[in-house]
Amino acid sequence: MFDSARGAIKSITEIGIALLALAIVATLLVGGSNMAFLGDVVGNIIALVKELGSAGLVGLISLGVILWLFRR
Repeated sequence: MFDSARGAIKSITEIGIALLALAIVATLLVGGSNMAFLGDVVGNIIALVKELGSAGLVGLISLGVILWLFRR
């Protein structure tokens, strides 16, 4: 039961990451103002990196946890 749930969550996460990559590439190619339905994906990523960077050690630990979750 847990294995099938874990597999479903892994599949959904992989689809989400693929869609995120598509949104980033589309925003960079076309421009953020022309991709209104996607939102400001690149701006949100930049804001997240700035926020993690300004948080110091807590931001570094948070980044480590995020990377660990994606590699799992």
